[in-house]
Amino acid sequence: MKFLKHIRILLPACIAAVLLFQACNKNEVIPTELPLTKSFDFKVYKSWNEKYMEIDRFASGNRPGTGPRALAYLGLSAYEAVVAGIPENNSLGNRHYGISLPQAETDKEYYWPACVNESYAFLMKKFFFHMDNGYHDLYQSIDLLQSQLHQQYADKTTPEILERSEAFGKAVATAIYEWEKLDAAGHNAFLDPQPAGYQPPVGPGLWQPTWPDFGSASFPYWGNVRCFAMRQTDLLARPPLPYSEVENSPFYMQALETYNTVNNIQSNGPGAYDARWRAEFWSDDLMNMTFGPPTRFSAIATQVVELENLDLAQCAELYAKLGMAMSDAGVSVWKSKYVYNVERPVSYIRRIMAQKYPEATTWQSLLNNPLTGAYGLTPSFPTYPSGHSGFSGAGGRILSSVFEYNAEHPGTYSFTDLCHQDRAEFLGTPRSFTSFKELADEDAYSRIPLGVHFRMDCEEGVRLGELAAQRVLELPWRK
Repeated sequence: MKFLKHIRILLPACIAAVLLFQACNKNEVIPTELPLTKSFDFKVYKSWNEKYMEIDRFASGNRPGTGPRALAYLGLSAYEAVVAGIPENNSLGNRHYGISLPQAETDKEYYWPACVNESYAFLMKKFFFHMDNGYHDLYQSIDLLQSQLHQQYADKTTPEILERSEAFGKAVATAIYEWEKLDAAGHNAFLDPQPAGYQPPVGPGLWQPTWPDFGSASFPYWGNVRCFAMRQTDLLARPPLPYSEVENSPFYMQALETYNTVNNIQSNGPGAYDARWRAEFWSDDLMNMTFGPPTRFSAIATQVVELENLDLAQCAELYAKLGMAMSDAGVSVWKSKYVYNVERPVSYIRRIMAQKYPEATTWQSLLNNPLTGAYGLTPSFPTYPSGHSGFSGAGGRILSSVFEYNAEHPGTYSFTDLCHQDRAEFLGTPRSFTSFKELADEDAYSRIPLGVHFRMDCEEGVRLGELAAQRVLELPWRK
């Protein structure tokens, strides 16, 4: 009888132990009262992305490909710093990239915005250390923003939780930066954007430095930079149209389109104002005047994040995806540029089309720099495919995946881009769109009326950018 009595006492405990063991083996999430990442708002991301926009405007060497690469590492690090508070999501660092990341203590509370704050502050100083000379106050504003947010958070949580959270955010950022440094082609490449040792190939239709400044090749080796999601087989663009100097050939007709479009704007022909507006509104080419083309999509994202009142978890995923997609698009586009080495419209038009149109000998783009007085500029790298188009294809596809195709926005999203609404140096009047695809395509094809690209450049750039975004979306974000 005593034996049966002991059995009755021990049996429930044994069953409970077995059930607990099974639950642990299934990696089931044990309910917790600890605050999740989604419990917090978007404001830390808004603050840091606005700071990035401000710095990017003046940061030498931070465009075109280096800018989105920095955004990618900033976004990935911040995501990894808060993913422990997003129970439905995976860590990409440990599981996908093999980065040795610190782990959050599952039984401890974290103030997740503080993790993001420390992550951004640490990496921003790593990616922009060269600005301490020449833009000292702007560089120091990184520390200032970190301190301001720290003070805000100190009023909202305990010293112990804040210290733990900040230490964790910085530890994650440190691990991400150690991994970033292993990418030799990308690490600190902003210090030498136009390597003197590179000599472009010579031949009919091949790119050479362009009038009027004849700038040497920018980032000719960027195609060797590490990708986050694109496969090696994705990276090379489809071949451009065959080069031809024959009138009415497909290549010649693409040059004729750019030539006529710019001429129509200059002569105030039909639709000239809107074409110039599109060209200048999306340019973002010039250092010290605006942020770069990829950062434009970070700026757009920040506008929409505030409109939609995203929570911290949604922001973490959005900004990581956006930076990674645009970074991969940049690698693919620049790899292709220096494989095909297609010359710019200004060179072809002045050399070939001038044989039929004598006035074409002095033809120039509409890319002017009001800060320096330079006019008729063309970016200093081969034309095919278009970098703007790659970034816009990637950015538009990521924004669409987050904000469209839901109950409120079934494949559409009405939006007005306010990025340049207060600018007077160019036509920055806000423009409105009914989808992010429409917005991205306008950005891409604005390069034709600006006079710096052929249509084929824009078409292939958009395709590569959208492919980069698709590969990022295919990563194992969810459990």
